[in-house]
Order: sequence, then structure tokens, then C-alpha cells
Amino acid sequence: MDGVTAEVETALAQAFREEWGQVVATLIRITGDWDLAEECAQDAFALALRHWPRDGIPRRPGAWLTTAAHRRAIDRLRREAVGQAKLREVAAMVQPPRPGGGGDDSGVPDDRLRLMFTCCHPALALEAQVALTLRTLAGLTTAEIARALLVGEQTMSKRLTRAKQKIRYARIPYRVPPAHLLPERTPAVLSVLYLLFNEGYSATAGADLLRRELSSEAIRLARILAWLMPDEPEAVGLLSLMLLHDARRETRMNEAGDLVTLEEQDRARWDGAGIAEGTALLDGALRRGRPGQFQVQAAIAACHATATDAADTDWAQIAALYGRLASLAPSPVVELNRAVAVGMADGPAAGLEIVDALAASGALTGYHLLAASRADLLRRLGRRAEAADAYREALRLAATDTERRYLSRRLAETAANS
Repeated sequence: MDGVTAEVETALAQAFREEWGQVVATLIRITGDWDLAEECAQDAFALALRHWPRDGIPRRPGAWLTTAAHRRAIDRLRREAVGQAKLREVAAMVQPPRPGGGGDDSGVPDDRLRLMFTCCHPALALEAQVALTLRTLAGLTTAEIARALLVGEQTMSKRLTRAKQKIRYARIPYRVPPAHLLPERTPAVLSVLYLLFNEGYSATAGADLLRRELSSEAIRLARILAWLMPDEPEAVGLLSLMLLHDARRETRMNEAGDLVTLEEQDRARWDGAGIAEGTALLDGALRRGRPGQFQVQAAIAACHATATDAADTDWAQIAALYGRLASLAPSPVVELNRAVAVGMADGPAAGLEIVDALAASGALTGYHLLAASRADLLRRLGRRAEAADAYREALRLAATDTERRYLSRRLAETAANS
């Protein structure tokens, strides 16, 4: 990018993180067209890349981007000769109001969270709500969402297209729901925050394993949601889960940027305050007697976070908790995690039996952690040639540079001893 200074690059990256969802949401509300809104937002960022190095970074980047996208939408609508009434409606809004900037009766005090509740319309299937919100507001790519939900990119693209079409044809309004309708949308919003945190805590692709801005934003929004819904134990459980995982963030990679496994992490560097807050929140949520998937996952994270060392980890309890999680939210990934826990509690042969059954089912075909887990169990059983083959498969499927380096080291160690 010739002529683009580091200052402009930083400002654009920050604007994308903070303003993308707001700009897109404004245009959706005005035009009613999700694809047009995304395309015009992309055009606005492209214009910023050309104008900001020459004219300077605007004092309010979000307002600049919203205005540029708004003008682009007017141009597109005019060229495409859509109904004049719609064009007049859009053109009249020279400075579009920020969604949620005025009064509404949702009671949600944060713009980004309001927009999430707006996107998670119950007329759409839960997975469509989650995918559409991640795409529209979080700015995740279709490929990133597909990997997070363990489906093919083409499949996810079709699902997003169908969801947008349903919104258009059914004339589903894009507006913040009133407070009494928030509970029916809460499960989807919790899922969005969970996947947003996961993408930040363990990225699905790219050079870096961690995307701190995503996990930090997810924690911020989860705090607001837990404050807004103190009687919803799953909201509190999700915040607990995030805090317990985030407490280990600084030890997950070494200074060279290489992955450090849980058993090798320096526990003295874990965030004690974060662990204490996370466990206190979990205790409060569990006392309500309505356990859910996020509370159970938080309980698993607490088992790890409160163990004095790796050898002190209560793997039998963790395996039992994964069994409980499987009854609440069955999925092949949960079963894979249970297999790892069983392998630690009852020996690698017991874990391998579950992993091999999963592999035979085809439910996790193409998932690198299935191959990596199988490789680790085989290595512990002394079946090093098979383990090396499994590490090679995991290496071929891994999508982040950090994980590829870790798997390459494991492969080299295993191959050297086979």
C-alpha cells in the first residue's frame, strides 16, 4: 500500500474493529438490503485508504466512514434505478443517525449489543442468526464463520444468502426489540459472543493464534449482558467461561510466538484476579439450579484454572463434566474433548477408542484437532509410526501458523523416536 503510513493503517484497523458493525447496521436499516450495506461499507473503507493518507485521519473516523458509505449507497441505488421513494428516503438522511443512538425501549445500554439483538431475529434458524450476526457486526469472513461452525465455506455462503433472502422476502424489520422480547433472542446472542471470543482466543486461520481485540470485545459485551440479565445464569456462566480462559492468555505462547500447551504453561503467570472473579461468577450461576452449556464449560475451565499444577488436574471430574455437556449440547467437538479427558483419566487406550469412533463416523472430517488428538494418544501408547502419520494429517489441515509450528515440532520429535 504505497503512501499509506503506519498511522493510517493503525487508524483503519481500529476503525474496522470499532465501526464496521455500526456502519453496516446503519445502511441495513436505511436501505433494507444486507448485501448492498456490506458492499458500500467495504467501499467506504477503500475510500478511506485513498483519502486519509492525503487529507489526514478524520477526528471522527466512524462518522466519516458512515457518510462515505451512505453516499455510495445513494449512488448505487440511483444507478440501479430502484424505486424513487426509497432513493428519496435514503438521500434525505444526509447524516444517518447511529442505530440505538436515540431512545428505544430495549433497555440495552450498548450500541453493539443492541445491534446483536437486532440481528438475532427469531424468524431465522438459530445457526443463521449466529452466522449473520458474526458476518454483519463482527466483520468475520464467511470462511472464518464456516470454520467456527465446522461447515464448508460454500455451505456457509449459501446459508447466509438464504438468511438474507428470507429477511428481504418476509420483510423482517431491522429494529431493536423491546425489553420483553430480549429473552427469546438471548441464546443466539450468547452463541455469537462465545464464537467471537473463541475466534479471538484461538483464531481459526492466519499468522496469529490470538486476536486480542475480538476476545476483549466479547468479554466487554458479556459483562454488559450479565449485568443486564443477572437472573440469566447462562449469561453469567458465559462471562465466567471467558474470564477463566482469558486468565491463561499471556502464557499460551512464548516470546517466539510458539504455542505452549496447558501442561507446560507457567501457572504463576496466570491472572489470579481473573480466575477468582470467574469462579465466583460460576458459583453464583450454579446456585440458581438451572445448569446450561456455558456454565458446564465454565466448570471445566475452573478445574484447569484452580489446579496447582498439571499433575493435580482432576481429569475424572473433567471427563464427567464433558459427559454432562454432551447431554446439554451434543456435538462431535464436545465428544472429542471428552475423549481427551477420558484419555487423561483412564489412559490413552480408552481415549483412542472414542476418537477412532468419531473418525469412523465422519462427523469431524477435515478437523485438524481430531487428527492432532489421535496423534497424541497414539504417541502416548508408544505407537509412534501411526502417531507420526496422524501428526502429518493434522499439519496438513491446521490453518494457523502457530499451530503448524507446534505440530511440526511434535512430528519431528515423534519421527525421530519411531
